[in-house]
Amino acid sequence: MKKATKTFCAALAACFTFLPLSACKKDESGMKTLQINEVTHSVFYAPLYLADALGYFEEEKIKIELTNGGGADNVMSAVLSGDADIGFCGPEAALYVLVGGSSDVPTVFGQLTKRDGSFLVSRKAEPNFKWEDLKGKEILAGRKGGVPAMTFEYILTEHNLKDGVDLTLNYDVAFNLMTSAFEAGTGDYCTMFDPVAYEYEAAGKGFVVASVGEASGEVPYTCFMAKNSWLEDNETVAEGFLRAVTKAVKYINETPSATVAPYLVSYFEGTSEASLAASVERYRKIDAWRTELSMTEASFNRLQDIIENAGELTRRAQIDELVDNSYAEKVYDEVYKT
Repeated sequence: MKKATKTFCAALAACFTFLPLSACKKDESGMKTLQINEVTHSVFYAPLYLADALGYFEEEKIKIELTNGGGADNVMSAVLSGDADIGFCGPEAALYVLVGGSSDVPTVFGQLTKRDGSFLVSRKAEPNFKWEDLKGKEILAGRKGGVPAMTFEYILTEHNLKDGVDLTLNYDVAFNLMTSAFEAGTGDYCTMFDPVAYEYEAAGKGFVVASVGEASGEVPYTCFMAKNSWLEDNETVAEGFLRAVTKAVKYINETPSATVAPYLVSYFEGTSEASLAASVERYRKIDAWRTELSMTEASFNRLQDIIENAGELTRRAQIDELVDNSYAEKVYDEVYKT
C-alpha cells in the first residue's frame, strides 16, 4: 500500500480510541436527529436534500443535520470517532479500514450514486475533446487514494495515458479547494461537480469538455455507511432514512427538472433555480442515481479494479465483508409497491 493510504489508515485507526461524541437523538415529539457528514456538497446528491425538502425524512420522524467533510478521509474519521451517525462518501474509505486490518469496520448500507459525478473543465473551448488531448497537461483530479482521482486514473489507463509520463495529475490540492486553485491558475484542467461546473462555465471561466462518469462507467461512487454498533441500535432508523432517500430518487427521476429545482434553492445559497435545474438535468442525463440503493457485486469488483489500478489496494475483499444490502432491498420493495 502506498504511503498516502498507509497514512490514511493510521489516522483512521487512531479514531477508535475516541468515545462516541454523537448519537441518534430523539426529542419530545419523537423526532430523531441524525448527524450526516457528506464528502462534499453538490447537486449530484440532490435526492438526499430532496428527501429533506419534500418532507420524506419528517414522515420517518427523522431530522438531519448536514456537515461537509471536504473529503472521504474526513468523513470516515467523523464516523469512526462518533462525530457523525452516518457518513456519506465513497466506499473506498471503508474498504481501506477493512484491508488495514481493523476489527470495527463501518458497514455500507446504502448506495446513492452509481458513477462519477464530476465534469472535466478546460481553460479553453474544446468541442472535439479527446482524452488523448490531455498529453503534456496538468490536471487537478482529486486527493490521492480517493475515488475521484482513482476513477480519473482508470480512464487514463484505458486510453494508454500514464501519470508522470504522458501528463501530470496534481494531488497536492485539497478536494474542496480544487476549483479555487484552478481559478487562481493551477493546472490546465480541473474536475468539478455541478452546480459548480455549470456556473463556472456560465461565468465564462472555463469549459466543460467531458463527463468523467460517462467515460468511467458504473461504480459505487457515493454511499451511506455507519458503524455496526450504530446500525444494531438503530435498525429502524436506518431503514427509515433509506426509505426517505429512495422516495426522493423516485421523485427526481419522474419529475421535470424545473419543478425539482425550487426545492433545492435553500440548500445552495446564491445558486439560481435555472442553474440547479440544468445541473439536475445533466445528472439525470448521465443516469447518476441508483433506483434501489443497493450495491451490485459487479460494481463493487469494478471499484476494486479501479483502486488496484491506482496501486492503493493490498488485497481484494468480498462484498459481504463491507456491504449490507438488506436495508436498501427492503425499502425499495416498500416504496415501489405503493
